[in-house]
Amino acid sequence: VQLVESGGGSVQTGGSLELSCAASGRSSTSYAMGWFRRAPGKEREFVAAINWSGGSAGYTDSVKGRFTISRDNGKNTVYLQMNSLKPEDTAVYFCAAGQGRYPVYISEPSRYRYWGQGTQVTVSS
Repeated sequence: VQLVESGGGSVQTGGSLELSCAASGRSSTSYAMGWFRRAPGKEREFVAAINWSGGSAGYTDSVKGRFTISRDNGKNTVYLQMNSLKPEDTAVYFCAAGQGRYPVYISEPSRYRYWGQGTQVTVSS
């Protein structure tokens, strides 16, 4: 499975961006999907995840109410809509795929086997 992120960029505080992650190689319907990020000088952290069907999704506390994860299995694509962006959201955002039709989302990065190359998101004040 190859994952390619897009949609990153530079915005001002309060702005919005939508990240996309296109999966190729195999159907995404058997995969849990997640978004993680790494800010400068910090460890990679969980941002949001969604299970294979889209019936379960979860977020880290700092983005709840601002970010929305969704998926279109027909297009093998997962999205991360980011609203009300803050400077602390500045990071490289990575898409990840983990095989398994679990009933709930997965936040643990070790459960994800495939990773994209990342896309930069910069939020200026």
